[in-house]
Amino acid sequence: MKKRILVTGGGGFLGSHLCETLVGQEHDVLCLDNFFTGDKQNIYHLMGNPRFELIRHDVTFPVYLEVDQIYNLACPASPIHYQRDPVQTTKTSVHGAINMLGLAKRVKAQILQASTSEVYGDPEVHPQVEEYWGNVNPIGIRSCYDEGKRCAETLFFDYHRQNQVRIKVIRIFNTYGPRMHPNDGRVVSNFIVQALRGKDITIFGDGNQTRSFCYVDDLIRGMIAMMNTPDSVIGPINLGNPAETTILEAAQLIIELTGAKSKLVSRPLPQDDPVRRRPCIDRAKAVLSWEPRVPFRDGLQKTIAYFDDYLTRHPHVEA
Repeated sequence: MKKRILVTGGGGFLGSHLCETLVGQEHDVLCLDNFFTGDKQNIYHLMGNPRFELIRHDVTFPVYLEVDQIYNLACPASPIHYQRDPVQTTKTSVHGAINMLGLAKRVKAQILQASTSEVYGDPEVHPQVEEYWGNVNPIGIRSCYDEGKRCAETLFFDYHRQNQVRIKVIRIFNTYGPRMHPNDGRVVSNFIVQALRGKDITIFGDGNQTRSFCYVDDLIRGMIAMMNTPDSVIGPINLGNPAETTILEAAQLIIELTGAKSKLVSRPLPQDDPVRRRPCIDRAKAVLSWEPRVPFRDGLQKTIAYFDDYLTRHPHVEA
């Protein structure tokens, strides 16, 4: 059945892929973004489609629309971006959640919160299960994002308990793919841009810290599956790749796939940077019949091809 769907942060990396998929499924999609970190180029190819509409708006202010579903993705998601204006980052998570939940309450829409593995902080439980409450520094330089997302989850569950809002909460682990921002400071985009530019690859710490990399197509598939579960399924549910990769292994694979001559250069580990990341996805498998399909090598090849083309068109971009 065709639905009218609002995607906040729809001009961003994940949001643009979600909008594209939903339009392809013949839904009417409202993309809302203030382009703090999003990019119009990500959704330019959708602009002429009659099922797609762009609204330039900041989620920290209320918006009045008639929709059936809301995907709340709006928030800077990389440390470089969310630390640029940490107060605004917290406002985006908290005020944005309040405004979108208020909208969902008024129009009786389903609403999905794109939460994050960062709610687990630097975890003492491995792999991370949804029952784990986390190990988060509430006053550190990453707290604007970590605690903002934790508070947003609180608001979602309280709106559900108090007002019967139909919520869905997912916790997204490291995701990569085409349309990542080239200057977002994340592992995959940083390493690819540095390799394609023939520069040294910057490793923070000793490179033995781990991440779990999920290709964007797999993540979007899981997100939509979660939205379309019965109302009794509210989450939280982890979405990510349970295959654990060290930062060093990721760098070496990217050097191999790009054919770069880059050397590895070590830098100090940033404050509160998590040492291990790996989702337990048993709940996603059981409830959503979901697990990642795209191997890291295959996803990297597609991502490298994207950045190779992007850097040809934007020769002055640096990692």
